[in-house]
Amino acid sequence: MYLLEEKIYFWLLLIIPILIVLFLGVLIWKKTTQKKFADKELFKKLSPSQSTFKSILKVVVLCLSLACFIIALVNPKMGTKLETVKREGVDVVFAIDVSKSMLSEDIAPNRLEKSKQLVTQIINNLASDRIGIIAYAASAFPQLPITTDYGSAKMFLQSMNTDMLSSQGTAINEAIELAKTYYDDEEQTNRVLIIISDGEDHEGNVASIAEEAAKEGIKIYTIGVGTTKGGPIPIKRNGIVQSYKKNNQGETVITKLNSTILQEIAENANGTYIEGKNTSTVVEGITELLQGMDKKEFEAKQFADFKDQFQWFLAIGLLLLFLDIFLLERKTSWLQKLNLFNEH
Repeated sequence: MYLLEEKIYFWLLLIIPILIVLFLGVLIWKKTTQKKFADKELFKKLSPSQSTFKSILKVVVLCLSLACFIIALVNPKMGTKLETVKREGVDVVFAIDVSKSMLSEDIAPNRLEKSKQLVTQIINNLASDRIGIIAYAASAFPQLPITTDYGSAKMFLQSMNTDMLSSQGTAINEAIELAKTYYDDEEQTNRVLIIISDGEDHEGNVASIAEEAAKEGIKIYTIGVGTTKGGPIPIKRNGIVQSYKKNNQGETVITKLNSTILQEIAENANGTYIEGKNTSTVVEGITELLQGMDKKEFEAKQFADFKDQFQWFLAIGLLLLFLDIFLLERKTSWLQKLNLFNEH
């Protein structure tokens, strides 16, 4: 496990390509000027010890040295001590709809991106709860097993898209069934499933499945993303709208938020339905609900001690800088022996 203490210094790496461009510019200018002064063979006789290879090598060494100094400023740290700590929390599983209807832009920027924003903000407000992520369309897919690693959760969350599941539909029932397998602690009294969807094209008898989930101690909270007015489903290429999804009759499909089914699921599983328009309202509502639940104590492993590693990069940078001092732009005996340019 490693940490990067001052990531902002990575921006300094932009200096390196600038130096390379400047060096290439100077090199081209030198070659052009030399051609005006004398032809190639004559210039070799006038300046036999001049080395282009040495100049390139000096720039490479200088850039590597600079990169090492910048990484030293970032101060990478390595985890050296793994500890088992006791935490209290609730098991929270997010089931996110990734069907094509979630591309509708009736809620900005679109339903799926709005769902990601909501989940990210909820995760940011969690303290020590365990979380898991499920993606579903016509079938459900485990995106992230139950974990306390919020960083990984947000990374997996951002990678979700409507192309990750080939079959289309909204199999909320399968998402609920899959969520049951996530709760690996039989003693956990509070198990939470948060379903984020537009509720459209749902399949199966979700009400009975929600009731079964409630009997197993799972509370289901549903968040509706979209509007009742609805909107078309854009088909984009390189971020530009090419057309809109059409039905078999050639008419543009208008997808609408089906809050009724989402409310029904929540009611049958002792949960609550929340409109997903206002991010702060959703986050505050979910956070308040989770904080009011009984917490279960569990063990989690985490790195408790990190050691600085900047000194290694600083040493390498200084070594390269020291090496650069001995790299003159003139040819040396060892370079002539290498005969890199087939010189006679």
